[in-house]
Amino acid sequence: MIFKDYQETGRIYHIISIHDLENILLHGIQFDGKLSYHTRYYEFHGMIDALKPEWVPSWVVRSKAIFGSLNYPDDHKFHSHTAILAIKIHPEKCWIANENYANQIYEPFVLQNLKEYAPCVQYLQTEGRELLLKYWNTSHSFTENLIHRYDQEERYDAEVLILHDIAPEDIELKYIISDHRMMNINAWKARFCCCR
Repeated sequence: MIFKDYQETGRIYHIISIHDLENILLHGIQFDGKLSYHTRYYEFHGMIDALKPEWVPSWVVRSKAIFGSLNYPDDHKFHSHTAILAIKIHPEKCWIANENYANQIYEPFVLQNLKEYAPCVQYLQTEGRELLLKYWNTSHSFTENLIHRYDQEERYDAEVLILHDIAPEDIELKYIISDHRMMNINAWKARFCCCR
């Protein structure tokens, strides 16, 4: 894993576009504060929220969550032009779910309105719906996960739903991903901020 365990650091990790970095360092993170939120994710999250079972607390609303990860494997492939932030959270205001289930429906959800891909609506209504029910039925509170560590089970790709704003003082810039190179901040500054 790239980082030490949450039990040691008290931090989780959040990936952002470098286009959002200045605003986030100045103002913190809000669930709808990124450039891509309304254009790429709001309706997708709403579809998942619509299947949330009654036993999941009412404060857990995916469409109002900031998403984070407890860690990443050493061979994780990050997108270029992104930054990895270490953030301090309020564990009692966070939820854990298996991102593998939600990820399997994202492309069909996005492409369903294109004529050539319209038949994927059937997938969303059947297998996709079952995947989203599994998403919720294998989810847990963040504090419960710290006891049972579901996130360490094989094939459980834990995403953290953070249901509170993140203040600027609770954010640390750890890495910038530049042309598929992962550079910590000192290495990035040494490469791009020094005159030659």
